[in-house]
Amino acid sequence: QVHLVESGGGLVQAGDSLRLSCVVSGRAYHVGWFRQGPGKEREFVAAISWSGFKTLYGDSVEGRFTISRDNGKNTVYLQMDSLKPEDTAVYYCAASTSPGRVVPSRSAYDYWGQGTQVTVSS
Repeated sequence: QVHLVESGGGLVQAGDSLRLSCVVSGRAYHVGWFRQGPGKEREFVAAISWSGFKTLYGDSVEGRFTISRDNGKNTVYLQMDSLKPEDTAVYYCAASTSPGRVVPSRSAYDYWGQGTQVTVSS
């Protein structure tokens, strides 16, 4: 069983930065961030391997967001810079209990957090 708790969301202005945290309890391999905006499907944002050596990003956030992890603290971070109004969404942390490739597919992740709201005003 894996339990994930996200934090760090909030209301910011366009161009600002925000850092999300995801505390992972239990044994997990890869951890990913997904988001779901109003009236939109859940979208892949970023993912990181257990070692931290492999990362993957969605096209819309590449170059602006950075995913990292501190296994000593059982925490995965999502640093979000140059935020845009279209980044407004509920951000979810997800964990995979299977080793292997880091992939952007929702189906590859077995456990999900409750989400944290990020709102970017123009």
